[in-house]
Amino acid sequence: MVDEATKLSLAKIPLLKTKAGPRDGELWISRLKEEYQALIKYVQNNKEADNDWFRLESNKEGTRWFGKCWYIHELLKYEFDVEFDIPVTYPTTSPEIALPELDGKTAKMYRGGKICLTDHFKPLWARNVPKFGIAHAMALGLGPWLAVEIPDLIQRGVVTHQEKTDSGAAASR
Repeated sequence: MVDEATKLSLAKIPLLKTKAGPRDGELWISRLKEEYQALIKYVQNNKEADNDWFRLESNKEGTRWFGKCWYIHELLKYEFDVEFDIPVTYPTTSPEIALPELDGKTAKMYRGGKICLTDHFKPLWARNVPKFGIAHAMALGLGPWLAVEIPDLIQRGVVTHQEKTDSGAAASR
């Protein structure tokens, strides 16, 4: 299921130890620290590999995450808002990552722009509780989804490059 490059990237993301969710008080604070450390390491690794593709931040409680992700296709950057909430049953339940602006544009998406991860990612997540966290969800969930879906959406004309649209509108005036 996972190619060698992904395995190597994944091996560099620290595994988490604390099994705690948002309702677990001080344990959640410990888990959140581990989450941030893993995310920081994953972003650093991506930058070193010239594969920087997302930015995330959270609310103060670490229960709501939001940011940007992007995909480079034929030297053009396609950028999307990304968001998700941490489920109360986290880390037993993985987060449902959403790209709201793509809602309804692909069959591999649920209402609200939540990307479909049921077939491949969720069983893998379940086998790795509590070791996997947000960085792993990005690496094994959103990253592969973008790599498969975005080129298809571009090819079908469902997603267009923003600068093309802007310059096209300016040229037609």
